[in-house]
Parts: sequence; C-alpha cells; structure tokens
Amino acid sequence: MNRRNMGKETGGTERCGNVHPLVRIIAGRLVWAFLSLLAVSVIIFAALEMLPGDFARSVLGQSATPEAVAAIRHDLGLDRPAAIRYIEWLSGVLQGDFGTSLSGRGVEGGRSVAELVLPRLGNTFLLALLAMAIAFPLAFLLGLIAAMNRGGRIDRAINSVALAFVAMPEFLIGYLLIYWIAVRAGLLPSLASVGPDTPLAERLMRMILPAATLSLTVIAHILRMTRASLSELFERLWMEALQLKGIPMAIAVRRHALPNASGTIANIFAFNVAWLITGVVVTERVFVYPGIGQLMVDAVTSRDVPVVQACALIFAAVYIGLNLLADIVAIATNPRLLHPR
Repeated sequence: MNRRNMGKETGGTERCGNVHPLVRIIAGRLVWAFLSLLAVSVIIFAALEMLPGDFARSVLGQSATPEAVAAIRHDLGLDRPAAIRYIEWLSGVLQGDFGTSLSGRGVEGGRSVAELVLPRLGNTFLLALLAMAIAFPLAFLLGLIAAMNRGGRIDRAINSVALAFVAMPEFLIGYLLIYWIAVRAGLLPSLASVGPDTPLAERLMRMILPAATLSLTVIAHILRMTRASLSELFERLWMEALQLKGIPMAIAVRRHALPNASGTIANIFAFNVAWLITGVVVTERVFVYPGIGQLMVDAVTSRDVPVVQACALIFAAVYIGLNLLADIVAIATNPRLLHPR
C-alpha cells in the first residue's frame, strides 16, 4: 500500500513537472514580450521626435510667424521636455488611454485617439480575416502538393508561380488587379471605400480586390515555407520506413508528418498573420480602404503624433503577440524544447 501510494505521489509529481516547465516558459516569454514592447515604444516616440516639422507648423504653414507656432505648441504641450511627454504618454497607454488627436481638437477638447483608431482597427482585422480565409487553405494545400511531388513538374510549376509573386511588389499586384478586374472586366469596384452604414454584402464585394492582393502576396511565402518544412520531413528515414511498410502516403502525412511539422507550420502561419495585420498599409493606401494603415499614413502627413504613436504601438503589439503565440505552440508541441537538457 505504501509503495502504491508513493507511486501515485510520484506520478502526480511527474505530471505537475510536465506542466510547470511550460508555465515557466510562458511567463518568461511574456516578460520578454513586455520588455520588447516597452523598447518599441521608446523607438516609436524617439523616431517621431526626430521627424522634421510638427503639428503646429503643419497647420499654420511655412509662412506662419514664430510667435504663432510657439503659441500653438504651448497650447498643445509640445514645448515640454520629450522625456516628460513620453512618461505621460506611456502611463496613459498602460491605463488604456492613448491620448487626444491633435487634428480633432476643437471647442470640446477634440476626439480621443481610441475613438479614431478602434473602428479602423476593426476594418483592418476584417480585411486580414478575409485574406486569411483565402490564402491559408490554398497556400497549405499547394505547399503540401509541391512537397509530395518534390522535384517533379508539379513542384517546379508551383514554385515558379510562387517565385513570380514573391518578386512582385504588393502595390504592383494591387494595380494589376484593379486594371484587369475592375477597369477592363468591370467585375468589381476598383476602390474599397466603405463606411459604417455600408451593407455587409457590398462591403465584402469592395474588399475582394484588396483581400486578393494580400492573399497573393502571402500565399507565395506560406507555400514556399510549408513546402520546405514538409520536404525536410518527407526525406527522413522514418517516413521511408512507413512507406516500406505499405502505409499509404496520405495516411503517413496526416498521422505522422503533419503532427511533427505543426510547430513549424504554426510559426509560419503566425508570422504571416502578423504581416497581414501590420503590413496592410500599402494595400489600404492603394484601394483607399479605411483601415488603421490608411489612418496612420494620414496621421503622419498631418503630423498627428498621438494617432501615429497609437497605430505604431498597436502594430508592434500584434506582431509581438502573434509571434509569442507561435513560439509557445512550437515549444508545447516539441518535447525537446519543452524539456531541454
């Protein structure tokens, strides 16, 4: 009885030991993510401080008198030391307050940055979600087909098309789609200008071209990385042993290859999801889509620093967060990383 009880206690300790390493790893990754985001906030603030001109000069123009510029800078608090303004901004962000837009200031004090950013962020997430729904299944399927036919005609054809899209700039793909599908064929609208009252069906129709632009760019990257990851697994001895045993290739891939590649594939997908959300600036600009990327470009043009800071910090947080999630998934699915020796 005592031995059985000791065995149970030992087993419970081992089970707890299997959980604690992952918890410690997640805690460590969260600390590093927070420190990375803090460092990014310093870089964002310093980079905006180094930009030539400011909001006061942008509003008044080049012919404004120094007294008028100084008066607006004092009214907006832009003449205070940069360190004090950074600390105030960071403390506000930690409390969920991104400040007030400089462009929206009026009699009532102006609109909050969150009020401007959140609707645009929702539009960007919707566009990224539509692009993901198109790109990820297609890219994974093509990458799997290329890996299963590596070295053959199908593999070379898929890789050639993927290389062509990798080499093309994102804005060029967008303009080609506008020319051929919207202008020449007249199948879809060329601009994706939507508003809060736009019906869902019309909104989705206007989003097809920008989503296709993002998808064509992402498909090429996911396809090539997926193919490389799976091809490396297919060349291992245990895959050859499974085939020698007469196990069909489809079953060997589904039961053995894909679980072993899940960590790598998760990293590939997380990286591209982060790119879809943070790299939409060019696409939104081309199609005049009211997302956070378009808002950030407009804010840079008008030197609306609080809006630019909020957009850049959100982009950084999304990128760091998704890569953190992919890192955790890769560690959780790989015993060698979960229990290093």
